[in-house]
Amino acid sequence: MEQVLGRHYNASVNVLNFNSVGGGSINDAYKVETDSDMFFVKTNSRSRFPAMFEKEARGLKILEQAECIKVPELVCFGDVEDDSFLVLKYIEGIYETSGFWDGFARKLADLHKCTTNQFGLDHDNYIGSLVQYNDKKDSWADFFVEQRLEVQLKMAMDSSLVDKRVIAHFNNFYKRVDEIFPHEPPALVHGDLWSGNFMVDENSDAVIIDPAVYYGHREMDLAMSLLFGGFSRQFYDSYNNYYPLGNGWRKRMEYCNLYPLLVHVNLFGGSYANSVKSIISRF
Repeated sequence: MEQVLGRHYNASVNVLNFNSVGGGSINDAYKVETDSDMFFVKTNSRSRFPAMFEKEARGLKILEQAECIKVPELVCFGDVEDDSFLVLKYIEGIYETSGFWDGFARKLADLHKCTTNQFGLDHDNYIGSLVQYNDKKDSWADFFVEQRLEVQLKMAMDSSLVDKRVIAHFNNFYKRVDEIFPHEPPALVHGDLWSGNFMVDENSDAVIIDPAVYYGHREMDLAMSLLFGGFSRQFYDSYNNYYPLGNGWRKRMEYCNLYPLLVHVNLFGGSYANSVKSIISRF
């Protein structure tokens, strides 16, 4: 780290202390204290997850350039032998204060108003440790089915994590996707916005981390935020004030979450398959 930071800043940097910290279930993560600043460092296998941190850095840059919501300050990324690393400025997280959820909702709504002419992205990235494909499509229905659900469903089927009846239900669902979702322009989304992927900084502002960005349907971010307990009710009320969602949005959340649930099936095993079955069996 002294060599990496020294090259980046073109100055001598001395590491004073470092400690292992939580970095999710995929990466090793460290808080690194130096004589110039504090840093957050993630490491992983270069060969197992090629260009993972390069893709994360690109995602952070896309979000930063939107100038809507805070992201961690990117320092650098690279490789040392078979280790890949990502270095960010360290954020000393605090508890949210009054007004935090309203501010978070407003900034996410602003992010979702950033648009382009097609769903997808000009490069693939990662969702967790799985490759996330982002080939551009003209319609949300085509993108959601072809680039999100079918990819994960095939992976689960090849690993015998889902059965043929589930496949049949998904085929019926695919025919309905275009009528289920409101037709909206592509929105810039975080892509993995669960409760572990935001922090509260010293100014009580939301900072979103670990992005899996693309231009998609904005309800994907709202749905992901509800998957593991959800955010404050004020967040959803405020979001609806700043950028109202179409009627029946609560019902559509579970359809959006078929994607992250299938990701979890493929990452962590078939225990999540029952959740997928309970949603898709209606079709």
